[in-house]
Amino acid sequence: MNQLGKSDLYVSPLSFGCMSLGENATTYKDMLRKAADAGINYFDTADLYQKGLNELYVGEALRPIRKDILIATKVGNQWRSDGSGWDWNPHKAYILKSVEQSLKRLKTDYIDLYQLHGGTIDDPIDETIEAFELLKQQGKIRWYGLSSIRPNVIREYVRRSNMVSVMMQYSLLDHRPEEELLDLLNNHGISVICRGAVAQGLLVGKAADSYLQYTDGEVAKAAKAVAKLAAETDLDPLDIALGYVWGHPAVATVVLGMRTAAQLDEAVRTLRRAVPLSGLQREQLRHAVRSFHYEGHR
Repeated sequence: MNQLGKSDLYVSPLSFGCMSLGENATTYKDMLRKAADAGINYFDTADLYQKGLNELYVGEALRPIRKDILIATKVGNQWRSDGSGWDWNPHKAYILKSVEQSLKRLKTDYIDLYQLHGGTIDDPIDETIEAFELLKQQGKIRWYGLSSIRPNVIREYVRRSNMVSVMMQYSLLDHRPEEELLDLLNNHGISVICRGAVAQGLLVGKAADSYLQYTDGEVAKAAKAVAKLAAETDLDPLDIALGYVWGHPAVATVVLGMRTAAQLDEAVRTLRRAVPLSGLQREQLRHAVRSFHYEGHR
């Protein structure tokens, strides 16, 4: 397990992203409990997912083993009263109100990691941080972090806050964090919670398609490089895709969305190996893709 930034939270290298949970109570409870039994100790949800039902499902499933696992959720997206969508709300009053609702749905009296679910450079950032710090003092959250890919926002929270983590998309096919953010966070003792490490399955067997700025042909070339290295090392493509991001010291855990028992079984096999790629192996894969960087919010 890896320590999450400057906190006392130790997370498994692989974590369970709960966004894709279905509505079959027996199925999702069995999967979450099976994941915990296999050594996955970090479960990530958000008040946005399924309009709060996702938190309710997670709370029901994990309540019997609450002391043995870490629950992370997110705040900042406020559903409109007519159900037509949501608006961004990073204000202190909203955060303090929302945490009470999340605690109730999660059936717990504390949240291990409370994350701001987005953020813009025009937010009242100090006010947002003040809300998180107050919740820490009150014991309602243990630590807080940010979920964002915006370099300018991340830099401001690095400078102003005591956050312990940033959740961001990172993979061989989205290596934009390598330009600056990974080293910046690592140098400040802030961990990366990685999402999107398999690029929507394109790196681990899904039929090639365009992805971000890459054509389907470029995606196919990257997937072929992953498969080639897997064959050379007697590993699976999933081991290689996750090993690529595990290879950077800033990455504490990789969040995977697992919808089926078969996907969970495959993830557990990878967790038991948990092989970070060497610098040479990572460079070998990077030769298969062209470089690009964040264009906005710099």
